[in-house]
Amino acid sequence: MAREDRAPRRRAGARRDRDAARGLPLTVRVGTSGYNYPEWKGSFYPADLPATRMLGYYVARFPTVEINATFYRMPSARTVAAWAAAAPDGFAYVLKAPQRITHVARLRDVAEPLAYFCDTARGLGGKLGALLFQLPPNFAKAVDRLAAVLALLPAGLRVAFEFRHASWFDDEVYGLLGARNAALCIADTEAGTTPTVATADWGYLRLRAVDYTDADLARWIATMHGIGAGWRDAFVFFKHEADAPRLAAAFQARALAN
Repeated sequence: MAREDRAPRRRAGARRDRDAARGLPLTVRVGTSGYNYPEWKGSFYPADLPATRMLGYYVARFPTVEINATFYRMPSARTVAAWAAAAPDGFAYVLKAPQRITHVARLRDVAEPLAYFCDTARGLGGKLGALLFQLPPNFAKAVDRLAAVLALLPAGLRVAFEFRHASWFDDEVYGLLGARNAALCIADTEAGTTPTVATADWGYLRLRAVDYTDADLARWIATMHGIGAGWRDAFVFFKHEADAPRLAAAFQARALAN
């Protein structure tokens, strides 16, 4: 992925929705990718906190979490119901699409597993923030497959796509996402940064570096506001390193101050 240094862009496909949102305060939800990490004990979690109480501790301190476990296996309705019950009103879960859809089938002929995943995710009710579809780095642009998946998604369900092959970053793809109000996931990784293009009236950022300085956080907050003029809200997730909770809390505090 080539590092992106261009000014933020806004897609016409989402212009009407974005214009309607313009002038409204931007709600920024910041969290981490996952929460069940024993290595966080002593730095974020109390040293003696049992794993069964980690989610309750986390949701009392952050407004959102990105669930990566759903990438490895489809969640059950029982699991989703337990997640919903554990979180307060206003909390937002983001579920990562199963690898069966994104990496094994590579978006081809996925109507059945996609329907199951979406139906199960909606068991979260108002606590479902979005679904994240992360594609593998060696999966090149396939517009027909993307269009087919977008057409299958239930109306009103927020989805973000993280592309990791450079061929996806063009106006044709941005237009497809914009027509569905689907967000281009803006990811900052060791390999580079996704183009800062807004395709929806909401945003999705994944900040994947091991560490960020105060200046880095300030730069990303400025970038977020530059991309998202007119966004209703934005999700920001830090990689599950030991310092992730501190970085997420610092970003949230800075975002609220802006």
